[in-house]
Amino acid sequence: MSHSPPDEVLGLTVHSLPKPGEAARTVASGRLKLLAILLACSLPVLVAYFVFYVVRPQGQAGLGELITPVRPVPAAQGTGLDGTQVPLPSLKAQWLLVKVDGGACVQDCQKQLTVLRQFRLMLGKDMDRLDWLWLINDQVPVEPTLAASLKQDSATVLRVDAAVLDNWFPVPPGKVRQDFIYVVDPMGNTMMRFPSVLDSAAAAKARRDMEHLLRASLTWDSPGR
Repeated sequence: MSHSPPDEVLGLTVHSLPKPGEAARTVASGRLKLLAILLACSLPVLVAYFVFYVVRPQGQAGLGELITPVRPVPAAQGTGLDGTQVPLPSLKAQWLLVKVDGGACVQDCQKQLTVLRQFRLMLGKDMDRLDWLWLINDQVPVEPTLAASLKQDSATVLRVDAAVLDNWFPVPPGKVRQDFIYVVDPMGNTMMRFPSVLDSAAAAKARRDMEHLLRASLTWDSPGR
């Protein structure tokens, strides 16, 4: 007499169900992370406003004009005088002092480049946190003696398409870009501009503005890339 095979026992795996409130905590954690990212991106702007409207002593007028909203560095290329392609985002991680002008760079242009160089030297121990740039907006050749001098003085010189510069460095109505020296924060945001022609009093105010920014950013900025 044949016997029926015994019933097989089915193996079941029971997964634990989410605990009450766990989904809500996950959503809240995601929102906090997003908020942290947004705060990190806006930090340079917040620092600038804090420095100019809270830290600055009363009665001490500044020279710099805040640019709002800030203009982020474009995902574009610049070209060095030797033909090397340089991605503009690679300039991040340093404060930048920027002059925009044509390659001919006549007398006034050269004076303004000298101002940038001296401005950086005036910052003393903080000067390694700041680079100075000449961005050329045309294809005019640069005079070899000037190019050699700028290289010796550790200036960054790049040719950049004029349309790219239009987006990165805003100009007030009735002005031209050559009228200003621009300040770019270490995240690549253009956030301030100074007049490009500075007498001794104006230069002292500009230096004080830059020192305020560098001091306020000590906790998250360091020299070198």
